Amino acid sequence: MSRAVETPSLPPFKVLKQKPAKITVTKKDDGTVYVASDYPLGEMHRSTVHLLEEKAALHPARNFIGERDAAGAWSYITYGEANRAANAVASALIARGLDQTTPLMILSSNSIAHGVMMLGAMKAAVPVAPVSVPYSVMSEDFAKLRHVVALTKPKMVFADKATVFARAITTVMPDDVEVVTLEGDVPGRKTIAYADLIQTPVSADVARVMDTITHDTVAKYLFTSGSTGMPKGVLQTHRMMMSLVAAQEALRTEAADPDDVPESLDWMPWNHISAGNIAFNGNINSGGTVHLDNGKPVPALFGETIKNLYDVSPRVFGSAPVAFAMLAEAMEKDPELRRCFFAKLEYMAYGGATLSSDIYDRMQALAIAETGHRIPLTTMYGATETQGITVVHWITERVGLIGLPLPGITLKLVPNGTKLEVRVKGPTVTPGYLNDPKKTAEAFDEEGYYSLGDAAKFLDPDKPEEGLVFDGRVTEDFKLSSGTWVSTGTLRAEVVAACSPLLADAVVCGLDKPFIALLAWPNIAGARAIAGLPETATPDEIVGHPKVVAHLREHLAAHNKGGGGSSTRIARVILMTEPPSIDGHEMTDKGYVNQRATLERRAHLVARLYEDTAPADVIVV
Repeated sequence: MSRAVETPSLPPFKVLKQKPAKITVTKKDDGTVYVASDYPLGEMHRSTVHLLEEKAALHPARNFIGERDAAGAWSYITYGEANRAANAVASALIARGLDQTTPLMILSSNSIAHGVMMLGAMKAAVPVAPVSVPYSVMSEDFAKLRHVVALTKPKMVFADKATVFARAITTVMPDDVEVVTLEGDVPGRKTIAYADLIQTPVSADVARVMDTITHDTVAKYLFTSGSTGMPKGVLQTHRMMMSLVAAQEALRTEAADPDDVPESLDWMPWNHISAGNIAFNGNINSGGTVHLDNGKPVPALFGETIKNLYDVSPRVFGSAPVAFAMLAEAMEKDPELRRCFFAKLEYMAYGGATLSSDIYDRMQALAIAETGHRIPLTTMYGATETQGITVVHWITERVGLIGLPLPGITLKLVPNGTKLEVRVKGPTVTPGYLNDPKKTAEAFDEEGYYSLGDAAKFLDPDKPEEGLVFDGRVTEDFKLSSGTWVSTGTLRAEVVAACSPLLADAVVCGLDKPFIALLAWPNIAGARAIAGLPETATPDEIVGHPKVVAHLREHLAAHNKGGGGSSTRIARVILMTEPPSIDGHEMTDKGYVNQRATLERRAHLVARLYEDTAPADVIVV
């Protein structure tokens, strides 16, 4: 069992029921480093839907997925009900001739019906293609939706509310694509009601088709964010998904209690790898109950998450760092919310960006006040093409690690300039991109390792078992006009931490410029506290307050003094009150900031940072 890392002045951590770090590191003369877990990958389930059948047989009456109904009450589908409904959907799809070449496209956000359609398609060996909702409801020209439809050529599309998705469907979908809706009809299209579809008599063909499913059967197409072009369709096989489940099981120190029902609350969309594969399949494997959260870590919607946390005490809470900042602020004001949140919590997990030390300290202070213990904080690193490949599976007081390889995974760290580029091989890695052999070939090196485009380094090269640290995107790093390289990802995390609790996130500017500047989003609660202003103060009043400006200058000056010269020195900053735009691709569906998209969308602000005489809204450090 993992040993707690203890600081004399602080209480111990809760026990993390995962094995300690144990790896083999191999180095080549050219500087290439191979890192692999010493823990063997356990036995893998055949497929996601075979795993569902197993859990439905064991726990037919156990709640599987919960969602709030129109009246605001929780409504559930059990494992037995979900398996029966998925069998009906599979029967309907098989009868219509759908197979591995004719996917089901899903346009809707997470719901019980979405889950049943997804599982039914997989039972029929029909790939599921869940699409980001903004492609259908926030786009004027539907360019990305057109692209994914042309790429996948679906034969059926599911949309929960016809009125919401009708324009996208009638504009983009070919006439021969069948439409299934939970509510309403699409004008001019034959529309099948979901309620009728799940009443389809279950045929013997379902068992026959499921017998043909192997680890190499394609279960899904998931799409990359499209931030640097049109989205790529990433093949998701049952091998990829089940090996991730097996890898996580291989790190457990205790067998799961079959009578224990872990509960979770999840807002991240199922068209992403984290929620749609890792969390969804992990919930089935644990026989747990996932509650669908209609909240998001943005001010207008986070209240829904807080409301749900009064009802759901999660075993594990995972989210983007921005959500932890908002949650900490809410719990500091509300002891009852704090009690509900920590009642059953074993550990927390963050991903996509580095959690600031300030937020970590605040969450631990809340945990100590409520439980008398600190709570382990973990993170998993990966991509749409890889599932998870590394994880922090031991207790550490440090934020910013990406962990070590999961069982069955080998990392290859290849010298690239001053950095080590991350490449990976293992059963969680995709066989390639849909209908794109050229991009598939380009994605893998001569040894068959997939290149993520990221860089990583050991926290301590002499003690590799302490884990790897994210070292930025190889493609995001840039040179100043002087030729000095700037490590964007590393610097971004450092300045947010240095200015704590003022900054929530930032993007780093300076490509071919004489100095580094920041476009930064303030943590409004932290900034308000620094300024000593009441809660009625507007964001513009807060960020322009002299105490906030002074705090920023003081902390960035200290950062600059202790940094590495022009490669880390921040000269100017604009504090922005307009949040990152999902429509503008500045923020992904999962709540992570896209540096490239932000720089493009806010090019006018970047230009202001580099005017000869700094304008009034530019803070000079």
